[in-house]
Amino acid sequence: MAASPPDAVRPRFWLGAEFAALYVGAPLAIALFMPGHLLFEALAVFSGIGLLLLWRTGGFGFRSLVRGWSRMPWREVLALSVLTVLAGVAILSVTHPERLFALLRSGMLPVIWVFYPILSALPQELIFRPLFFHRYAPLMPAGQGAIALNATIFSFAHLMYWSWVVAVLTFVGGWIFARAYLRFGFPAAWLLHALTGNLLFTVGMGAYFYTGNVVRPF
Repeated sequence: MAASPPDAVRPRFWLGAEFAALYVGAPLAIALFMPGHLLFEALAVFSGIGLLLLWRTGGFGFRSLVRGWSRMPWREVLALSVLTVLAGVAILSVTHPERLFALLRSGMLPVIWVFYPILSALPQELIFRPLFFHRYAPLMPAGQGAIALNATIFSFAHLMYWSWVVAVLTFVGGWIFARAYLRFGFPAAWLLHALTGNLLFTVGMGAYFYTGNVVRPF
């Protein structure tokens, strides 16, 4: 009995339908219908599905997820860290100055710095970088178009927050993380995502990413 073909060579139509369901349909359903307190449960389910699809694709070396530390672009990491702090302070100074560095007084910051990279940044990077660029490579436009599409999809996935600030930040972040993944490997994308997220929480921007503050516009 012949083995079934790997998912990577499925017809483009079915890959496209799967892509649309995963990266458009699921975030839209979450934004419209999911209670905010179920965010991490939804992310866990989303991550499990993503890992299963990545495993089913074939041709992907999971060891690549831990390779690349020697190619870490430390200058870019430092530059992005500084820009993240400056951008966060500038945005909050105009929109919500009372939130500036509010977490420093709450005692929650050490917990966030430990768990955000593992429970949030890591599963997001698995879904939006290796899965996106490996499984759905046949659907990707050439050159910078693939990075632009990735950044757009990453921003759309944060629709649940219903905030133009979040949309802009996640688009810029998605572009930077996608570029880092393609140039330097998964560790670079994950570190940049984890670090910028933690820094945004540190300056007080976490209020924009807290589902308890979300107000749907309908």
